[in-house]
Amino acid sequence: MKFRWLIAFVLFSFSIHAQRITISGTVSDYAGIPIELVSVQAKGSIFGAFTNEKGKYSFSVAVQDSITVSFYCLGYSKAEITVEKPQVDITLNMRLRPQSYELETAVITANRIQTNTMEKINLGQGRLSVDATGGSIESLVMTAGKGVSTTNELSSQYSVRGGNYNENIVYVNEIEVYRPLLIRSGQQEGLSFINPDLTQSIQFSSGGFEARYGDKMSSVLDIKYKQPEKFAGGIGANMLGGNAYVESATGKFTQITGFRYKRGTTLLKTLDTKGDYDPSAMDLQTFMTYTFSPKLKLSFLGNYSENIYDFNPDTRTTSYGTMDNPRKFTVYYGGMERDRFSTLFGATSLKYEWKENIDFTLLVSGFQSREEETYDIDGAYYVSNVLDENTQETIGTGSFLQHARNRLNASVFNVSLVGNVKFSQHALRWSLGGQREIIRDRINEWELRDSLGYSQPYNEDFLKVYSNLYSKNDVQSNRLFAYLQDTYKIRNDWGLISVTLGLRGSYWTYNKEFLFSPRASIGFVPNINQNLTFRLAGGWYYQSPFYKEFRMMKTNESGNRSIVLNQNIQSQRSIHLVLGNDFSFRMIDNRPFKFTTELYYKKLDNLVPYSVDNVRVWYCGENLSHGYATGIDTKLFGQFVPETDSWVGFSLMQAKQYIDGQKVSLPTDQLYNFTFYFTDYAPRTNKKLQANLRVIWAQGLPFSLPGSDYKPRFHAPAYRRLDLGMSYRLWGEENRYRNYTIWRYFKNIWIGLDCFNLFNIKNVNAYSWFADINGAQHAVPDKLTGRQWNIKLVAEF
Repeated sequence: MKFRWLIAFVLFSFSIHAQRITISGTVSDYAGIPIELVSVQAKGSIFGAFTNEKGKYSFSVAVQDSITVSFYCLGYSKAEITVEKPQVDITLNMRLRPQSYELETAVITANRIQTNTMEKINLGQGRLSVDATGGSIESLVMTAGKGVSTTNELSSQYSVRGGNYNENIVYVNEIEVYRPLLIRSGQQEGLSFINPDLTQSIQFSSGGFEARYGDKMSSVLDIKYKQPEKFAGGIGANMLGGNAYVESATGKFTQITGFRYKRGTTLLKTLDTKGDYDPSAMDLQTFMTYTFSPKLKLSFLGNYSENIYDFNPDTRTTSYGTMDNPRKFTVYYGGMERDRFSTLFGATSLKYEWKENIDFTLLVSGFQSREEETYDIDGAYYVSNVLDENTQETIGTGSFLQHARNRLNASVFNVSLVGNVKFSQHALRWSLGGQREIIRDRINEWELRDSLGYSQPYNEDFLKVYSNLYSKNDVQSNRLFAYLQDTYKIRNDWGLISVTLGLRGSYWTYNKEFLFSPRASIGFVPNINQNLTFRLAGGWYYQSPFYKEFRMMKTNESGNRSIVLNQNIQSQRSIHLVLGNDFSFRMIDNRPFKFTTELYYKKLDNLVPYSVDNVRVWYCGENLSHGYATGIDTKLFGQFVPETDSWVGFSLMQAKQYIDGQKVSLPTDQLYNFTFYFTDYAPRTNKKLQANLRVIWAQGLPFSLPGSDYKPRFHAPAYRRLDLGMSYRLWGEENRYRNYTIWRYFKNIWIGLDCFNLFNIKNVNAYSWFADINGAQHAVPDKLTGRQWNIKLVAEF
């Protein structure tokens, strides 16, 4: 009898098992981009799964008369689908719609689960956002990224948590991109490498990033360009320049090509130094892909850019001092400056998907930069006390002559192999590669000064220049690098846990240095409240020198300075520890918000002291200091206005270094930094009239006296800036199919008006120094741009 009951139980168990089916599929957004960490669950049961990095999921469930499958992910509208009387395995692919419908402005997705330090930023239609740089990804990062600071509206460079501009690494399609080395001011900079029209996704980390990202100490910006699905394009024009792009997909071939042009003359005319500004920057980029088969794909990214800066200065008048002791600095110029920066970049990748969970990518890239900086500028100046509106008292006069013939050529060639292996709940990623660098540097510059008729420095016997610099260096070196990292994700009774462990290693032939960088991060989303996310990340981050860092200035007996290269240079090191938390919630008529907080500490060793002059970072060329950077970053993202995304951020930081046993500020030390980005639209206009506001208020950067051994002594005034932009949609999708003229080919046409620096606050970014006959140094602030209006037109087809 018992035996019959045992047989019946076994047969019943097999029948129950036989009546189960597998539900699988892919979840993506409406752009076709896979969404990770979507909770897919059979409604009314405990069976379900999370999607992986490719948006795929799979789970089994018992056969029923009908099965309702729900799809849920923070930041997206919940979706459900019901299948009637399923008898066999089924495939359900789902597209989720973001909860915040985007305006035609740059937005950041506020409510996505972030289990590591890489935050995803959504560009939207960034060309309508107010931006004095002419529309750049970096401008968005400056307000949306945590711990990011800028004090120069003419530049796309930024500092992150006490690091300088050179400590940020930028990737486009997994290839590191570079910027010219000779640029010393925002006026010379032109266009950044990243083209917003070509950009599909943006990820940014302020520290504690994975081993897959290279050898920089502060941050990583990871950009992916679009792979188009159909024909589309757009054009734009404004008072700073213009842009155009076109994308298409025909069979196995896709391409997207963009052209940008920037002038910026009108903005530069608001500077204190008046004259004939003639900047000109152009950029042509293309990204092409060809799919040989579902397993094999070839892609090419190409870029050519040329930036010419011509300037004939005329006069400069700068008011400075205090209310009790106002002063005026006046200069009359002669001569001219002509700079040219040309770059050529090409990258090819070949991706082979051996199996569904195993793929390999071969990356080959080359970068070449040719840079020239030439000027001969003379000037006569006088400094006066301002007694009243009509009376001035001259307290000093002088003149100067500046000369430069600087040329630099740089070439970088890179080859690497990248592999991905996914199994069970693991995602392994590895890479092995090499890089060759060739740099040719020629510098010849000098400056002659006199004060009250005496040359500086004063010498009774012969004329001496105030300063000079000479360089004739050629460097060729090779680098080898590799990394291995594993991401493990598991869901248990406590919640979702994501762990990433990685190790990065490199070798540089120039100084024969081996580097090993262990890195780790852990993220946790508790089941008790999935609106909370906790993360902890850290590791060793080395910055291997790239020419600038190991140039040393040596002075001979005659007082002439030349640049020599330090072969004993060592990589700078930063040990990161980052603790973060996200809290998603709803308020103000049930609108979505997210409050994010990150605490960080960075231990800095083998530092190479440097000074910052405008955007030029000048290193001393030796490992002479150590220090730390610590602080807290907070940001609130959300719909302050219905169906629009805005954010506000506040950071506190202390960044110090020890030089010769003396504790001093790092040149990027800023106690506080406040950012605010706000979007709005006029009611009852169907969102045709929109506005966006951009606010930055940060402590001024520290500065040092000339020749003070890279030890900052005082802070510049606070950087305060408010930019306002307004846009009106002349033509939209609702009109497209009601008209049979040429206008029916356009999706949207916008006209906009921007006001840069609404309050006309002229911020200080650097200082000019002059010495009297006694050698005393006097500082005159170099002020940035004033208020300027900008008209723009954007069309999409």
